[in-house]
Amino acid sequence: MKRTILLLAVGATALACSKNGSGGTKLRTDTDSVAYVLGFNIGLNLQRMDSTLNAEAVCEGIRDVFRGTTKFSAADAETCYLRFQNHTLPEKARAYEEQFLLDIAKSNRAYARTASGVTYTVDEVGDQERLPNSDRDTVLLRYVIRTADGHEVYSSYERGDTLRSSVGQLQRGVRESLKLIGKGGRINAWLPAATAYGAEGNAELGIGPNATLYYEMELIDVIKYSARRR
Repeated sequence: MKRTILLLAVGATALACSKNGSGGTKLRTDTDSVAYVLGFNIGLNLQRMDSTLNAEAVCEGIRDVFRGTTKFSAADAETCYLRFQNHTLPEKARAYEEQFLLDIAKSNRAYARTASGVTYTVDEVGDQERLPNSDRDTVLLRYVIRTADGHEVYSSYERGDTLRSSVGQLQRGVRESLKLIGKGGRINAWLPAATAYGAEGNAELGIGPNATLYYEMELIDVIKYSARRR
């Protein structure tokens, strides 16, 4: 944690914050330039973490360190930072996501929502006699995953793959979506992070933490668990 706070301090200092916020610090030496580059990179990371951060408050914290007049002890600073990371940021992300999905449903009447917030539209209902009702049922599925900004992170069509999986092994939002259609059905669904890859994300797919995802799914086949047991 001390290392994290130190990095934040270096970044804020190198952002060339002046006392009046004018950003007028001169880069007179190579050391100044390197400090600015460090600040530039760390500043981008801080902005990605939360673009609403008060830059002047960050600068004030750095100046107080050099003055020896900090408003927090190291222990209090750690507690404050961890509370922000573990509570405030996730709550902000959830509130933004909820409004985002509500706006989608309001702007297009073709979309409906499940209790968990999965926001979907059914392109083709499929065979209602072949619904994957049980988590023990097996499905054959083709799908595309996109991030909220439209970036495609996975396409089974491009890979020439058909996923075969028990329903219970799929992400919660995918399970909910597939249970709305039968064999041959197609559904497009926005999955809240909590019903997709959650706070961990998926590094292999390039999906960040708390990512809202858009799925296009085609249910190729449903193999009922009850039928396999006969």
